[in-house]
Amino acid sequence: MSTKNYNFDQKLIRDLAGILDETNLTEIEVEHGDMRIRVCRQASPIQAYATPAPAIAAAAPQAAAEQGRSQPAEPAVDLAKNAVPSPMVGTAYRAPAPGAKAFIEVGETVREGQTLLIIEAMKTMNQIPSPRSGVVTAILFEDAQPVEFGEPLVVIE
Repeated sequence: MSTKNYNFDQKLIRDLAGILDETNLTEIEVEHGDMRIRVCRQASPIQAYATPAPAIAAAAPQAAAEQGRSQPAEPAVDLAKNAVPSPMVGTAYRAPAPGAKAFIEVGETVREGQTLLIIEAMKTMNQIPSPRSGVVTAILFEDAQPVEFGEPLVVIE
């Protein structure tokens, strides 16, 4: 461990903490020269994966009830096996440009390597490819939604 004594700018640290609160992120890191400041709050990875699962199960029966018809029970989605996680922190977009056709839709068949979405991180648009071929059974984010590393974004079966 280095024995250098840094004078950290407390205002910068408070500003970074404020950004975490405003954006609902769990971690932010700034690097300048040989100094790096990382501000994070604890978050359980289990919570990140468990949160979308009830929304998938609850949304289908509710939508069917609103339409006045019954819907057969669907098997539980295995997020750990079938979900495509976010490879980075950023803002997820479903289409290449505002008003353009979305890359994918639920029920669509995708092939390995096909672009599923774009994540904007540090002013760079990163295309996220499909890790496997299959059918898109769920899209777990809204367009222009902030996403975190490891957050499930798309379910492909």
